Amino acid sequence: MSPLNIVPSGPPPKAKDRVFDRKGQMPEEYYKDQLFELEAKGELIVHRIDDEKQKPVEIETKFGRTKKIAVDNTWHHKSCGQCGHIPGYSTSIFWLARELGYSYHDPKDQSSCTAWNYYASSTSNPAAQAAVAVRNFAQAYEDGYFPLIHCGTSYGHYKEVREELIHHRELRDQLKRVMDVLGKPVVFPEEIVHYSEWVHVMRHRIAERQQRDFSGITATVHPACHYHKLVVEDAIYDRDLYDGQRTAVVSGLVKALGAELADYSTWHDCCGFGFRHILVSRDFSRSFATIRKIERMKEEADPDVTVTHDTGCVTTLDKSQFAAQAHGRNVGIPVMSDAQFAALAMGAHPYKICQLHWHGVDMKPLMEKMGIDHEAAWAEFEEQAARIEAGEIDFMSWDDC
Repeated sequence: MSPLNIVPSGPPPKAKDRVFDRKGQMPEEYYKDQLFELEAKGELIVHRIDDEKQKPVEIETKFGRTKKIAVDNTWHHKSCGQCGHIPGYSTSIFWLARELGYSYHDPKDQSSCTAWNYYASSTSNPAAQAAVAVRNFAQAYEDGYFPLIHCGTSYGHYKEVREELIHHRELRDQLKRVMDVLGKPVVFPEEIVHYSEWVHVMRHRIAERQQRDFSGITATVHPACHYHKLVVEDAIYDRDLYDGQRTAVVSGLVKALGAELADYSTWHDCCGFGFRHILVSRDFSRSFATIRKIERMKEEADPDVTVTHDTGCVTTLDKSQFAAQAHGRNVGIPVMSDAQFAALAMGAHPYKICQLHWHGVDMKPLMEKMGIDHEAAWAEFEEQAARIEAGEIDFMSWDDC
């Protein structure tokens, strides 16, 4: 399949017409068929990916089905953790879209998905969670852009909401009453698309625009649990990457950019975030992240960087290392998102765009291997910050980056 195989128009094929996975265990149910059946009954609106407007790319999922990834005119469902803890994560995603010439909408009226509440505290209820998801999707539908989810947690949670809505009439009735009060239609997207899937299908275009040589970089990859373990049939796989036994996102980008993709034994383990225990047992989370993940990478691959694709994963793997360093543990691996990795490859400013100074592990040795003059880059960043402090400019604009 061509890396940029534009999807033909026409109705979605039925599940029975699609290929089976290599074990012949495709789930009998197919969410697209079910969503379109509910739409035909008048219970919801399916927000379709428009071939002309979204310029979708067709890609293979875990069980051999195809998934359409909206490329253009996307509605960016931002991550509260990215905006609060790793701002260079979000700005890198937006920068990539701008540099590659794609239109997008950064909504000011998007709410948090509240999945942290759902997974960590269990103080909400299914109707409230579904209403939050559908209100955001309805806003994207009304704005005329297709939703692109930044956070792996939101992505996984919204897929679970989809399953619940499909199978529970009572929940759909409760949701309808809430949406009527909000004055919004009940809308669900044809596909739930994670930003890293967008990066994955764009990896060859990113490589064409690559300005920095990554051939000397060794990278390990942590696949986010909420991406490939929740509603597993929706995640992207590729038979050319680990024989299709691991999700292809992130790893495909690392290879496309010419870096060495290094393996390690605990790739399948959680990063340590895990939601509830990051709140109630943070020492366990930090210990798991460093001893079970980072130290294994160090001992088995000794990478220059670890690349992942979820807010919680970047935060936990990166920010947990300071405590382990204080105890003399074998840690010290820079951690960043695939969007930051891709942006750096395309020449993005390490501080103005990727904001690597927000990370806990020293990035300077990595930047030197990437051919980045981090001292000059920091001076440029400080000059802009001084102008903001002096009141000359209100913020760092794209033109200044």
